[in-house]
Amino acid sequence: MRALQQTSLNGPRDLRLITDAPMPSPGPGEILIRVTAAGINFVDVQQATGVFPHGPKPPYIAGIEAVGEIVSGGDGRVVGASIAGGAFAEYLVLPAAAAIPVPAGWTDEQALGLAVSRPTAVAALMGTVAAGQSVLIHAAAGATGQAAVAIAKHYGATVIATASPEKHDVVRRRGADHVLDARRPDLAAEVLRRTGGVDLVLESTGGPTFEASLAAAKPVTGRVVVFGLAGGTASITNWDLVYKHQIHLIGLNLGTLIQAAPQVFGAVMGEMFRLVGAGVLGPEQVTTYPLADGPKALTELAARATTGRLGLTL
Repeated sequence: MRALQQTSLNGPRDLRLITDAPMPSPGPGEILIRVTAAGINFVDVQQATGVFPHGPKPPYIAGIEAVGEIVSGGDGRVVGASIAGGAFAEYLVLPAAAAIPVPAGWTDEQALGLAVSRPTAVAALMGTVAAGQSVLIHAAAGATGQAAVAIAKHYGATVIATASPEKHDVVRRRGADHVLDARRPDLAAEVLRRTGGVDLVLESTGGPTFEASLAAAKPVTGRVVVFGLAGGTASITNWDLVYKHQIHLIGLNLGTLIQAAPQVFGAVMGEMFRLVGAGVLGPEQVTTYPLADGPKALTELAARATTGRLGLTL
């Protein structure tokens, strides 16, 4: 079958289209889908560069999220994720229990994100923000960021979003109350000037932005949920938390949540589908690339040159 194979840990430039990948075979409790579209997520970049802990070793079939028609183990159209990879291919094996039916009236491409970015946004916000509170959302023009903006506004929060200037209009259309340049050197000071300190920060950027996230949160009661490191790693010491940033620091990894607290993940998915039903997380336009252009798509994602949800079509 056709597939995109990652041949090294030197990034997406070493992602190769092959035509002789072995056909996967489902085991007990698994299904086989014929992939029609695959989601492009930052995890794919992390795995291609060796940053993702315990990620697959090259050569491997890349991609963690796909949607398609079940051809073995059931019937219907589903979307799902496999953290071990394999989604950038014509066929993919998924755990049957984790396969999500494509909502009625949605195209396959529109269902991308229901297994990764949208649950991440819900998990970061559910139970952590209330009406009248304020939320700082980084990378707000990305797939997870746009979903988070919509959800936070639905919950009644004031949203301060960051993105590069050319993406500000996209974020405003999602409902953000304030949109700031993600790279401005006085980011934390500007957030404090506008809000006096936010109740919650969704931190998916890392690098120098991480310090701004800690500084922008309200002392004592402010919360920072960390679920990404697109801009690089950052460090914080116990001294920082005692004497500089007296905040609640929370790490979020969707894969760990699924494995360690399946009941909590079930509640997250229930809330996500409630938001889908309410039209808060409706079907959206997806920027798609043909399978052969996967290296180009991932390179653009890594360079923050993309907006919204991205996918590969087969």
